Amino acid sequence: MSVEKTRAVTRRHFLWLLSMSAAGWAAGCAINPVTGRHQLMLVSEEEEIQIDHMYSPFQFSADYGPIQDQALNDYVQQVGRGVAAHTHRKNMLYSFRVVNATYVNAYAFPGGSIACTRGALLALESEAELAALLGHELGHVNARHTAQQMSKGALAQSLVGGFTVLAGTSATIFGRLASQVGSIGTGALLASYSRDNEREADALGMAYMVKGGYNSRGMVELMDMLRSLSKNKPETMELMFATHPMSDERYQTAVAHSRTQVPSSQNLPQYRERFMDHTSRLRSIQGALEEMQKGEQEMGRKKYGEAETHFRNALRQAPEDYAGLVMMTMCQIIQKKDKEGLRYSERAKAVYPQEAQAHHLSGFIKLRTKDFEGAYRDFSTHEKLLPGNPTTLFLKGFAQEGMQKKTEAAQEYRRYLEVVQEGKFAQHAKQRLLEWGYDKH
Repeated sequence: MSVEKTRAVTRRHFLWLLSMSAAGWAAGCAINPVTGRHQLMLVSEEEEIQIDHMYSPFQFSADYGPIQDQALNDYVQQVGRGVAAHTHRKNMLYSFRVVNATYVNAYAFPGGSIACTRGALLALESEAELAALLGHELGHVNARHTAQQMSKGALAQSLVGGFTVLAGTSATIFGRLASQVGSIGTGALLASYSRDNEREADALGMAYMVKGGYNSRGMVELMDMLRSLSKNKPETMELMFATHPMSDERYQTAVAHSRTQVPSSQNLPQYRERFMDHTSRLRSIQGALEEMQKGEQEMGRKKYGEAETHFRNALRQAPEDYAGLVMMTMCQIIQKKDKEGLRYSERAKAVYPQEAQAHHLSGFIKLRTKDFEGAYRDFSTHEKLLPGNPTTLFLKGFAQEGMQKKTEAAQEYRRYLEVVQEGKFAQHAKQRLLEWGYDKH
């Protein structure tokens, strides 16, 4: 199915879908592609794809973008497509990538865009485990778990909350932006699955990976790894367990299914050496990534001095690591060390110019230091790289206002107000339009 031929889903329509489902004003019925049974479904497949394409880029950017190791991305894509060939919805436009985030997680958007983090790859030990991880996410897409929750209104709070983060409302300009800096990459747009969803995705994932030629032990070992990390390093798993509830039962079920439902798969390969060969470059900087994990944990505790020490340690080992540079930039911004923050953000932009987040952070620092022209350039670049964020429109207008370009600022404020009507940013934009004579009301 061509994405270009599907009906576009605007934010207004998306929120309408959520409100309609939450209020129970409409009902729809569809055949579940996995079970073959009728189920409540207010979201069409075309809308799933459009929602995916609208919002997945924001999450990937929040996770510091896809890794620049194209060979590793291609490898994960190859494994994912091999498993996807055996799913119930083979027509979906599946895509797979590794993102630069260091916490342990994998996630799927409803149209088939799937990502796993560098932290997750480092925790795996075989290609069969990777196939299980991707198969599990494919299970969520094939069972339409996200669309199902949207139809029940279960995602309304988290997604509207995500829009609020993107819109940057409800506080003063610099205070609100600075408060967001430390929480970029928190997964606000990701679904939180139920335990029943997880069980179904586990079962589907095992079936898909076995059909793809992998030993079902891969799923068992994946569950064992997650169970172990939840007990020994829970701080690296917070988002995964917030979106993917884990339990001993899931591990025991995987063991039982492997033995009773697909016993012949025990003779299939796990491809440990092949996995280790493809991830060798990533594992060579494991120490740096672990320092970044520790730094993020200290950021969460608001211990910014300790966080800075960990980020410095990480950058000594991997000086050109984009995620490390962006994390350090955030740490400097929160501590109001603008000169240092700008230095790290400029390095991050040079290392990965196609990724948007460093441009946003650089622009914020330049706004705060009254380099309005430089800020406008950064926000303009950010908008080109990651269109659709209303906050960027406001910030472009704010920078134009700082340059005394009222006409241009008014244009950006009007664009912003077409999307966001409430909050401090909207109040500022409305006030300026009124003061400048562009709005008589």
